[in-house]
This record gives sequence, structure tokens and C-alpha cells, in this order.
Amino acid sequence: MATSKPLYLDTPLVYSKHISHALGANVYLKLDSYKYRGISRFVQKALEEHGPHVHLVAASGGNAGLAAACAGKALGLRCTIFLPEGASASTLDFLKMEGAEVVERGSCYQHALDAAIELVRSSKDAVMVPAYDEPLLWDGHASMVAECAAQLPAGVARPDAVVCCVGGGGLAGGVMLGCARAGWDAVPLVAVETHGSSCFYQSLALNAGSAFPGAPLPPRAGTEALHDAAHDVRYARLATLTSKATSLGASWPSPGVVKMALERAGGVRSVCVSDEMAMEVAVRFADEHKIMAELACAATLAPAYYKELFDKLVPPKPNGEPRNVIFIVCGGFKVSVAELMEYAKTAAGDKAPDWEVLCNGERWSILKQ
Repeated sequence: MATSKPLYLDTPLVYSKHISHALGANVYLKLDSYKYRGISRFVQKALEEHGPHVHLVAASGGNAGLAAACAGKALGLRCTIFLPEGASASTLDFLKMEGAEVVERGSCYQHALDAAIELVRSSKDAVMVPAYDEPLLWDGHASMVAECAAQLPAGVARPDAVVCCVGGGGLAGGVMLGCARAGWDAVPLVAVETHGSSCFYQSLALNAGSAFPGAPLPPRAGTEALHDAAHDVRYARLATLTSKATSLGASWPSPGVVKMALERAGGVRSVCVSDEMAMEVAVRFADEHKIMAELACAATLAPAYYKELFDKLVPPKPNGEPRNVIFIVCGGFKVSVAELMEYAKTAAGDKAPDWEVLCNGERWSILKQ
């Protein structure tokens, strides 16, 4: 059944007493599952353009695939999800519970994607559901910023920064678009990823006009620098992804989002943290807030649990007034109690005295707590 009404519900913006006290700031957590916002918007458009026989196809065993399956079920549409062989039983069961047809192909994501593309080519009703490189997705994700603007307390016209994770750039694109619409284009965006999945960070470094000293910089060893003619930007394609934060595991970012980042008034503070730092943060966040967040989201929260890092990214105001900062806590379903327990062990096994953090070409050592 076609509908123009959003399929998602408004989500809460929660004041965190724990983090606010530790940082000496007003910290607000936007508790959201953003993938469903953008992908449900895309699915509604596909139904509008192709009719009720449209067949949704996606290559994802993660949050994008689940969002496509949920949106398809809500609108009574056929949905097929391709994923590599060896996916967990819980992932397969979850997708099937949402009514999706699940097809396992090959040993890696590219094999699953190739199979999905072939199905779309061979079926007149099939439409590929993108994971991140699509303006309709950004439009859907942007709605969370409009909600935040309405949910901030009276007297706070805009935050001093918005913090989110970044992989392929879908969420970051939505946040930047939403900020522009809300009159927040001058508000800095802090975009956090892990060292082993840093395609966005490396892409910004390739472009003149970025905040990286000496930019444009040459690509790292093993990274291919490509040029997107449509947006006239360079972007990085990583040969390998080594991070366990698999929801950030894009080999290359959306060139359109890279362009947005380079041009926005408030700029982007592009940050990379280690898996182990994100793991430690995930455990501390679960302990304090009783909320499990998968590793990709936990990377977002790294500045929330290290005041030294937070102060570098969002410097104290000269007049001493408290900073107001929004963290997009996007949750994700790829986390479990068993994984959090394993995270605690892995993080504890890292015996270095500090965490290595990268920000716009600078290398910082953040003392462990």
C-alpha cells in the first residue's frame, strides 16, 4: 500500500547526566536507527514509481539489509537480501522474520553484491536498494536533525557540535543536509571512524580545500585514489578493511558526501580511533546507560568518554559557558552481550599507555583512563 507518511517514528534526544558531568558540558544523545529513515524513504519512492510489484534487492547482512526488509514488510513488498556465505544464524533468522528472501553468495561482500546486481539486471521489477550513496537516503536521514532542533531545551538555538560515525557517508550526508536545513551549517560536524575502515578520512586528505595540512595528500600505500567527475572530488578506495566495526566497512565513501564535507561552512573534524578504544567505550556506555551499541556506534562515543579528546574536538568557550553537543547514537543490531564481554577482554589486553587518535591529519596520543 503506497503511503507518503514516514514509516519511522520520532526518536528521543536524551540528556546524559553521566557524560555531561564527566565532560563539563551539556551532552545530548540522539537514540536512533538512522538506516531505516533513509532506506524506508527510498522504498516508498520505489513503490511510488514502480508500483506494488516492485522487488526490493539489497546486498547487506547488516543494518541496511534489515532496514530494507523492514520497509518492504511494512509496505507488503517482496524483498531479497544477498549476503556472503557464513553469516550468523541470528542474522539470517532476523532477516527472515522480517519477510525477506535470503540468498547467500560467495565468500565476501563483493560476491554478494555482484549476485544482487545480476538479479536486478535480469528482472524488470527489481530495484537495488543502496546502502549509502543515494541522495534519497540522505534526505531521509536528515529528518533526525529536524527532530533534534525541536527537542533541544529552550534557550539552546543550536549545538556547538554534532558527533556521528562515518563509513560510506550516508549518515554524515544526512546530518550535513539536516544541519543546512535547520540553519546549523556553521555547526562543526565530528565524524568518527576506525583506523581499519578509514575511507572517509583518507578521501578528505586527497582533496585540496580540506582541513588536512598540506592537502591534497598522496594516497596511502595500498589505497587507490579515484576521481569522481560528477562532483569533481577525489576519493579513496581501500584494498582491505581490517576493522571489526563491520558496519563502517565501506571500501570507498560517497563522492557526493565528500563534496558536501569539503564545502560546508562549519567544516568536518574527521577522526579515526582504534577498534580497542571503541570496544572499551562500548562497554563503559553499556554499564552507565544500560544500552548496547555496536562497535561502529561506540566509535562515535569515544570523545564522550575521554575529556582530553573531547576538549580538542570541541574546545571550551572563552566565556566559560557550557558546550552543547549532540551525539548520534545509532545503535545497530550487530551487538550482543557475548560480544560486549569479548570487547572488554580485548580492550584490557591493549597495554599501551594511550590511544592513538587521528584528526584532520594530526596524530594525537590520548591517555587511557
